[in-house]
Formats: sequence, structure tokens, C-alpha cells
Amino acid sequence: MKILFATLPFDGHFNPLTGIAMHLQAVGHDVRWYAWPSYAAKLSRLGIQHFHFKRAMEINADNIDEQFPERAGLHGLALMRFDLNQIFVANTEMHFEDLKEINAVFPFEVLFCDGAFYVLTLVKEKLGKRVYAFGVAPSLESAKDAPPNFAGMKPARTAMGRLVHQGMRAMMELVVMRGGKGIYNHMLGAQGLPPIQGSLFDVSYRSPDVLFQSGMPGFAYPRRNPNPKVKFVGLLLPYKAGIAAGFSQAEKLEKYKRVILISQGTVDNKNPGKLIVPTLEALKDSGALLIVATGYSRTEELRKSYPQDNIIIEDYVDFDFILKHTDLFICNGGYGSTLLNLSKGVPVLGAGVREGKNDVNARVDYFGVGIDLHTESPRPADIKRAVERILGEPRWKQNVARLQEEFSGYEPNERIAAYLTNDALEPQ
Repeated sequence: MKILFATLPFDGHFNPLTGIAMHLQAVGHDVRWYAWPSYAAKLSRLGIQHFHFKRAMEINADNIDEQFPERAGLHGLALMRFDLNQIFVANTEMHFEDLKEINAVFPFEVLFCDGAFYVLTLVKEKLGKRVYAFGVAPSLESAKDAPPNFAGMKPARTAMGRLVHQGMRAMMELVVMRGGKGIYNHMLGAQGLPPIQGSLFDVSYRSPDVLFQSGMPGFAYPRRNPNPKVKFVGLLLPYKAGIAAGFSQAEKLEKYKRVILISQGTVDNKNPGKLIVPTLEALKDSGALLIVATGYSRTEELRKSYPQDNIIIEDYVDFDFILKHTDLFICNGGYGSTLLNLSKGVPVLGAGVREGKNDVNARVDYFGVGIDLHTESPRPADIKRAVERILGEPRWKQNVARLQEEFSGYEPNERIAAYLTNDALEPQ
């Protein structure tokens, strides 16, 4: 079967899909990928043929400030509105023109894409393709019993709370979503398609044949009327070739009683003073082994500032390996890394607000698997106090153990591949 993958040019959208792409290729499907030239090296290493963005502009974590210098001065709803319009919607027509050209030389039968790749509607309706989308972040699908998106809120427990959430969702649609929805509907009209009704976010959950949601019900807010197109598949992992190199200072994992892993993510990691530095200040004398993954940002500078024996600072850490030895994960709330962490049975201390990380951290709090600090820049004293609570009270570990058990029941690649042979998954 001819399969085309397509993702926005962000690692958090691209990487989780590499595991299933390699699995499908290994079982005999013709897999190719539509992505920006910056992903050429990764796709070459994977042995997947690469179709470049041609008309569409690449906007990624490295060039976004250069492409849009005005973005640096935006915050809150204004930032969300700008990102929706410029990053997620504005390129849709150009993506479609690229994909029509690709289809002429590679008549793909199925499109696999991340849910934020809004051209999926045109691919399904105009090109007549099967479309399978992937939810690589918590669900954004609108529902009366779900909290408003990007607000870092939990489900309402009272009638008044539900009324407040309803008002906030209406404000979000009016202030943030209206412009992007208008651009999208204008584009659909130009293609002879009817406008969408409801929220633009719902396109990801209603247009594709299936949306494979990374995660599982135990870490998703309950919905009275679940969408039958949404299928939980467990943890979507990036492809790993061969056996990991291990850990260069593995002897320290036995030397220290506690091991704490610290990460500020791969996008918002240019300023380690937001989370990494206050965490090291809070815990450098704690007696725990502190392992910091910098994502190749200011590693040597941090090593010089923190030369202590119990602090290891690396550009890259194999989370899959190190989490087997970890007692606590301190992060800014990236969805993929949080799921991986929970699948290994490790509690979370989250400190992040932007790019929807507040919604991930709200779930950490809601399901009792860690503590949400509700800030981008926590104080060392607050970090220290939260760490002492998580490591000192067994309930956090017990709650995580339940999610770890739920994770163990999923085989994502097999579940997803089953759809290509028309095998149905059990209802979620």
C-alpha cells in the first residue's frame, strides 16, 4: 500500500510518527514523507523517501522568531491567535498544492498526518484519500463537559463552573479562533467545499477517517459523548535504531539513593533560567543525583556553573533508559515526554504554561500523578517543597503505577496497522 506521512515542521509533531512509519515500512508498505528540507537528514537515516515542502513556508522552533519578529512581543490570547493564523492555517492552501503535485507522481492511498495538519480535509474531500490523523497533544475537541483549551483548567465540578467554562470557550472562539476559522472557510469555499461548523479545532477530530490519540483513557478527561473516530493507541514513540548507547555515568545511578531527571523540553529551552537553573539551585544539596537533558542548549555553560558530583548535564539523555532508574521527572509539561515518563511509573513535577503545556500539567494534577506549579518560572523554594512532597508521600507513586499498568496493555504499531487491513479496534 502507498502511504504518505505529512507533519508540520516541529519535532513534537514529526518524531512521534516515526515509530509507526518505520513499522509500516518494515511490514511491506511503500512509505514516504512530506516534510520541510530540514528533516531531510532524519528521513535519510530512516530510509524513507522525502518530498520537500515547495510552496509552503517552514516555520519551526529555530526560525519562528526570525520569520515573525513581532511574535516576541505577544502574550496570552494575542499569541495564541497569531500562532493559529500564521503557523497552523495560513499554509494550508500551499500544502494542498504540494500534495496534489506529489499525488501525480506518487498516487498515495492513505495519508497519515498529525492532527494539526489542517489540509487533511482537502486531501480527503478533494483527492478522495483515506486520512488517518494523530493526536500528539491532549485532545482539543470541543465538548460541553471538557474545560476550555489552553487555559490549564480541569473539568468543572459544579453548574457554576460549567457555566464559566462555557463562557471561556465562547470567548476563545470569538477572540482567538474567529480569524483563523474565517481564513480556513474562505479556503474551503475556493475549493468548492462547505464551511466548517463549530470550532476549527474540531476539524482534526471530524474530518479524518480515524484519529489515533496518543495516550490512553486513564490520562484523558472523561467525556459523556466520546467521538467514535478517536481511538487511543497508547504511547507513540519515535523510532530508535538498534540498541541505545546507554549512560556514560551509569555507576552513579547506584551511588545515589534518589535520581531526578530534569528537562526543559526541546523548544522552550533557550533560557535555562526558567526551569533548569532554579531546579538545580533547589536540589544541588539534596543528596539526589540530578540528571539534566539540555536539548543541546547551553550545556557547557551549565556544566561550568554546576560542577558538583551529583549533577550530570548532557545535551541528550536516553529517556527510555534513564527513566527506569528515575524517582521523579521535573519538566515543563511536554505531552510526549510526560506520557513516556508515566509509562515508566515515574511521578511528575510540571512547570510550564505556553504552547498548551498548562493543559498537560493540569492533567498531571487532576489524575494525582504529580504536582503542577502553575508557572513558567518557578522559585527554587517552591520546587524544593514540591519535590519533598512527591518523594515523601506514597500516593503519587501509587497513582502513577495504575497508569503504567494501563499503558502496558497497548501495542500502538499493531493497533494502527490493523486499520490498513480493515480490522477494527475495540471501542474506547
